[in-house]
Amino acid sequence: MNQHSSQHRSHALNEYDVVIAGGGPTGLMLAGELALVGIDVAIVERRASQELEGSRGGGLHTRTIEVLDQRGIAERFIAQGTRHPVVHVHPMALDISDAPTRHPYTLGLWQNHTERTLADWVRELGVPILREREATGFVQDDDGVDVRLADGTALRAQYLVGCDGGRSAIRKAAGIAFPGWDATKSWLIAEVETAEEPQWGFREDAFGAHGIGKSGTDGVVRMVLTERELHADGEPNLRDVSAALVAIYGSDFGIHSPIWISRFTDMTRQAATYRDRRVLLAGDAAHVHPPVGGQGLNLGVQDAVNLGWKLARVIKRHAPERLLDTYHAERHAVGARVLRNTMAQVALSRVDERTKALSAVMVELLGADDARRRFAAEMAGLAIRYDAGEGHPLLGRRMPDLDLVTVGGPLRVYTLLHEAQPLLLDFDARRAIDIAPWADRVRRVDAHCDGPWRLPAIGEVPAPSAVLVRPDGYVAWVGEGTREGLEDALATWFGPPAANARVR
Repeated sequence: MNQHSSQHRSHALNEYDVVIAGGGPTGLMLAGELALVGIDVAIVERRASQELEGSRGGGLHTRTIEVLDQRGIAERFIAQGTRHPVVHVHPMALDISDAPTRHPYTLGLWQNHTERTLADWVRELGVPILREREATGFVQDDDGVDVRLADGTALRAQYLVGCDGGRSAIRKAAGIAFPGWDATKSWLIAEVETAEEPQWGFREDAFGAHGIGKSGTDGVVRMVLTERELHADGEPNLRDVSAALVAIYGSDFGIHSPIWISRFTDMTRQAATYRDRRVLLAGDAAHVHPPVGGQGLNLGVQDAVNLGWKLARVIKRHAPERLLDTYHAERHAVGARVLRNTMAQVALSRVDERTKALSAVMVELLGADDARRRFAAEMAGLAIRYDAGEGHPLLGRRMPDLDLVTVGGPLRVYTLLHEAQPLLLDFDARRAIDIAPWADRVRRVDAHCDGPWRLPAIGEVPAPSAVLVRPDGYVAWVGEGTREGLEDALATWFGPPAANARVR
């Protein structure tokens, strides 16, 4: 087992600190976050292996790549993918190559590669993935959760996290409402072989846009087709794809040997709460929306990174349980904004003349550099600001990955976050900040930085004298020549000061 793995408990009684229902990208990322800091976690996954049918979830956005970089594993993904210096939105692709980040691009990488790479990482960390076992319900009490499995067995955990998709059994068992908007449009997506050369590229008609392209596998064609009538239920088959192709192109190009056929809609819903006492939701279990802009996988991975360190500190009793309430407060707001953006893009994709006129206006507006930078940062996950109060522009925003000079040599900020621990960076050599009461929980590093501090969509900001960085890479406190507010921020996020320790 990896040195980070918890080895203190026998699992003969099937007991864990955390059980995660669902081993997709969100569940895997959460498991890695917890295992890094010694939390005893297990994943329950109904699939027999990590393999996925079809080329779903086709990209990682900039902020997702950054959080992987914060854990030292970004290169594993980058080496497999293709960099595109744009984010895709309707009605245009937005250049992001000038964003102040080490990763100013979208990484083209299908979800099966992303999942497999995350699974390798959590395996290295010693996380058990209990395959062909599905969580169907639970009973929680003041001390923990009994997780019921489909095979009649059960697991015991202090906390249960539902990462089990849009039809989440955990969300339903918790009785958490899932309000939103019903579907108005549906699309077929298929990977098939064809007997004839298809008509490559995009086509638009009175019902919507359609596309046919190469899948990346020899002989296999990938197509996304807007359906003429809404079909929100039922599993589509080859006949459905054939009929849609004939209606759009006048031919089905002799499609055969389907690899994968699916359907998606513009249904948009969000869980009313992401937490019910000891049960939490993340990823598609907490929010569903159409896949325009490739937001879903990225949103779920970032849910996991927000939740993981908070859950770990509550379990270790380094912070009060109310810290978990900030997970809902922060991520529900981010999710709601993503849902709004995807709904807007679906509306802009309609092909009536009035919507085309609106799209043309949007193209003009987004052609202005300031608007382009702001919206590209929004789509790439770089514009998130959590509520950390008023003050310096850094407060609540992602910490930039600066090149630092330290007594141990040159270091990047994100290198200092590899162990998922909080970090105080002190840039004022004249009067060092003492955080003795939190020294067991927060790493303090004296550093110097010559370069400018630039934030996406904002630009250059004043260099602070110190910053307190949460394990997820967001700034919890900024020093501007004094330590005012530091003790409050430390106590809020990392628990009360240790007994018998004084701040000097």
